[in-house]
Amino acid sequence: MIARRYLMPGKGEGFIFLVATISLVAVALGVAALIAVMSVMNGFRAELFDRILGLNGHAVVQGYGGKLENWQAIADAARKLPGVTSATPLIEQPLMGSFQGRVEGVLVRGQRVADIKGNAVMADNVRAGSLDRLVPGSGTVAIGARLAENLGARVGDEISLINPAGESTPFGTVPRIVAYRIGAVFEVGIFEYDKAFVVMPVEDAQLLMRLGDAVGMVELETNDPDRVGQILQPLQAVVAQDGVIADWKSTNSALFSALVVERTVMFWVLSIIILVAVFNILSSLIMLVRAKSRDIAILRTMGAGRAALMRVFMTVGTIIGGLGTLLGLGLGMTILAFRESIVAGVGALTGANLWDPSVRYLTELPSRTDPFEVIGIVVLALVLSFLATLYPAWKAANTDPVQVLRYE
Repeated sequence: MIARRYLMPGKGEGFIFLVATISLVAVALGVAALIAVMSVMNGFRAELFDRILGLNGHAVVQGYGGKLENWQAIADAARKLPGVTSATPLIEQPLMGSFQGRVEGVLVRGQRVADIKGNAVMADNVRAGSLDRLVPGSGTVAIGARLAENLGARVGDEISLINPAGESTPFGTVPRIVAYRIGAVFEVGIFEYDKAFVVMPVEDAQLLMRLGDAVGMVELETNDPDRVGQILQPLQAVVAQDGVIADWKSTNSALFSALVVERTVMFWVLSIIILVAVFNILSSLIMLVRAKSRDIAILRTMGAGRAALMRVFMTVGTIIGGLGTLLGLGLGMTILAFRESIVAGVGALTGANLWDPSVRYLTELPSRTDPFEVIGIVVLALVLSFLATLYPAWKAANTDPVQVLRYE
């Protein structure tokens, strides 16, 4: 009852009420910022993880010199390992692609047709044409959406792939140039892949690269990406003479390590917003105690104990922090729900491209909210708000009524 009265401004207490309101809003902004940023960081890592591993698998056995002759035996040995779910042949080679005078660097990727169609990351993101057109020997390929834009090509057009390792002649090596018809255009959402990938049946890739029956590598998938090193450990001895094993952790270690560091730093930096808001709660409660010193003295003379007075001011501060936390929770979820519109709106106002896919890897702003993380942020805000009430409440409880009421 008393705490509820103290929450509303009395005569001459407008400034204290203003400071308390600012504290509430600051807590809300801090909580909202933490929830929004951490959810976006989680979504960014999860999307990168899903799409990169969805296209590249959890590990690859790379042949020495880019050529793996004994790939069938290696694939069979890998499939027999507990935890390995698939082992598929793969050819990956950087080449040049041209169309009507435009030239772009491309990454030719040869896979079995069944593996191409079975890859959900690619099959579910076809923007034009169809993967059914990819038939061995048909001279048909699928290319990334950004590559199609850069070349100015579309489904049905023919692009030329240039392999520098071509025919040897008395005048030097003549690059091998082969024309392929575009059968499909896909957009997986990772800029680096969409601007470079040219996917074709593995048989056509073997012919283009002059590999015969060999492939470049064997792509492996496991039932636990985090334990890929332990699962594939027995395979090391099998592939030692033919190639090396590279898992997703070693291939993308710099990227995912940077994401972990950035996520941790952002959490602590944004937590400072809540800490500043908590100091505002502290200062507003100290001013409230000073303003209510006469009321506190009267309550003491009427028999109110120190514990009761402490509970009053602790309740006031905790309510301010709690309301700010709830407001921030709602605001954070709203920001996440309309994040694309907010980014587009701010970009339109400032004239800046806030989400450049060439820099951010992904074409859309991702989000994945972790309920336990949200609970942790809420608990952090409430605990800090509660701690901020202890000193003002202690000062109020130790008010000497004799000193306050001496001249009343």
